[in-house]
Amino acid sequence: MIKRVYPSNDKVLNFKFTQNDVDFIVEEQAIKFSSYGNFLILKIKKQNCDTWELIDRLSKFLGIYSNDIGYAGLKDKRATTTQYISIPKKYQKDIKNFKSKKIEILDTFLHNKKLNIGDLEGNRFKINLYELEIEDLFHIEKLLKFVSKNGFPNYFGFQRFGKDVKENLEKAKDLLFGDAIIKDRKVAKMLLSAYQSTFFNAWLVERLNLDKSGFKLLNGDIFYDIKNNKFFTPKVINDKIIEDFKNKIITPTGLLPGRDVFKAKDEALRIEQKYDNSEITEKGYRREAIVFPEILSCKYDKENKSCSLDFILPKGSYATVLIELLANRNLD
Repeated sequence: MIKRVYPSNDKVLNFKFTQNDVDFIVEEQAIKFSSYGNFLILKIKKQNCDTWELIDRLSKFLGIYSNDIGYAGLKDKRATTTQYISIPKKYQKDIKNFKSKKIEILDTFLHNKKLNIGDLEGNRFKINLYELEIEDLFHIEKLLKFVSKNGFPNYFGFQRFGKDVKENLEKAKDLLFGDAIIKDRKVAKMLLSAYQSTFFNAWLVERLNLDKSGFKLLNGDIFYDIKNNKFFTPKVINDKIIEDFKNKIITPTGLLPGRDVFKAKDEALRIEQKYDNSEITEKGYRREAIVFPEILSCKYDKENKSCSLDFILPKGSYATVLIELLANRNLD
């Protein structure tokens, strides 16, 4: 798998970062719920329990299919995470009897729709870094200020590809182009998504290497309008497009190859087509190339040589990628 690069950082830091339920805390930033409807939203806090295990436990307890349970985002296992889950309203009384050492239901809300992937505003992260010298802290603060203004590369993080990256990508290719059959639809979907993601990451590396000072916009780029939630392709890259990008109004996008997806044009297409694959029959997507974090705080403990970061990322972005940028090295 291609190495993720971070041209905006010119220094490698060797601080210690570990995902666990103390040093990696994630809280979904919820959408506004309707307060009425046929679905019950559960606000759940869990430790060392990923979203799939949570859904499995809830479905077995309630005696329902896992497909009856909705979720807005997938959360890592090695963390303390707060996320929102939807179940049919008719199980409102039953769920009160659910008990688990790892899972706590903090609150409930009524909603008029089942939750689907993407039904969240973003994610808030609280992450601890260790074995950090004071001069390294100054470098990190400088980088955080830079990415807050200019954004950072929206790579798919190492979690996307599983523990055995090479084996998983081979399985995905065999599933797409060979004779492999995987009965578990969830596993098959994850493998195919990982394979598509390799194309995006490789494309993003080449685009970042065009200009070490920032992401160079090209004629034919497809942009995502953050406020209006729509994609568009300007005729040319003019001063307004550049200004809107600087002001975090729009962001360029890259391709996850597949069917039914818009493709770049002109100069941007000449690079994008190198990372396309017309043989992939899964639905394709476009993903923001650059995302803008909201940095809430960066606190240093001089005695323990540790740093506590508190920040919010747009949905779909990886906190570990921001940590990689600060370290200027791949964590996997």
